Amino acid sequence: MRAAAVQLTATADKATNLETADRLVRAAARDGASLVVLPEKWSVYGQPEDQRAGAESLTDGPALAWARAVARELEIDLVAGSIAEAPDGSDERGRGHNTSVHVGPDGTDRAVYRKLHMFDVVVGGRDYRESDGEAPGDAIVSSTLADGTSLGLTICYDLRFPELYRKLAVDGARILTVPSAFTEPTTRDHWEVLLRARAIENQAFVIAANQTGRHAPGLKTGGRSMIVDPWGLVLAQAPDTETYVIADLDLPRQDRIRTDLPSLANRRPEVY
Repeated sequence: MRAAAVQLTATADKATNLETADRLVRAAARDGASLVVLPEKWSVYGQPEDQRAGAESLTDGPALAWARAVARELEIDLVAGSIAEAPDGSDERGRGHNTSVHVGPDGTDRAVYRKLHMFDVVVGGRDYRESDGEAPGDAIVSSTLADGTSLGLTICYDLRFPELYRKLAVDGARILTVPSAFTEPTTRDHWEVLLRARAIENQAFVIAANQTGRHAPGLKTGGRSMIVDPWGLVLAQAPDTETYVIADLDLPRQDRIRTDLPSLANRRPEVY
C-alpha cells in the first residue's frame, strides 16, 4: 500500500486552501498513493474568529463536498485531515468540533472522529484555548480502508496521550493517522520523538500530516510531515514547504514485527 501525507500552509482564505489541497492530493494520487491524509484545519486556519467564520456542516460544507468528490474521482481513501465543524446545537456553549472525516474511494464517509483532547496550553509565550470555541469529542474511532486494513483516527494534540493510540492498536488498527497543526516550537523539539514512540509502542504505521509556516500574526507551525513504520523508522519526511510525502507501507513486514517482538500480545492489562 502506498500512502501520502499532505503538508499545507492554510490561512483564512478557504478558496486558496482548497485549491492547494486539490493540487497536492491529485499529485500524490498520480504518484501512486491509495491513502492520502490532509493536515488539521486544512480548509481554514488562523485566528479563532477565522475558524468560526470558516466552520461548516458535515453534510453540505464545501470542504467535505470537495473531499468526497475527489476521493471518488481518484478512487482513493482520503482522510480529510480535520475541519472546523459548525455547531449543531448539541453543545450548551454553542461550540462546534475539530473533526476528521475518512472518505472512501466511493466518495462516502466511512468514519467521523471529533478530537478528544483540547489544546489548552501555553507554548512559546502564546496562550492557546481550543476549548473556548470547540467542544471535545467523546468517542475513539477506527475505520476501514478499501482493502480492509484498519485505520485509527486521531488529531494533533491527541499525540501526547498514548492511551488513545494503545486502545486503537489493541482494537486492531494497523495505521494511525495524525493530521496536525503542531506549533513551530513543539514540532522542533517533540514531533518526531512522539510520532516514532507511538509507532514503536503500537507496532503501527503512523501517517502524520502537519501544517507548516505562518498562518496569521503570531501563529506558526513546524512542518516536517512524516510517515513512520512499525519499527519506528522514518520512511519519509517533508521539508518546510507546501508539499506531500509518500511511502510504501509494508504490511507483511508489520506482521513479522508483531510476531517476532509481540509487545502487544505480551501486555499485562490485568495488572495495570
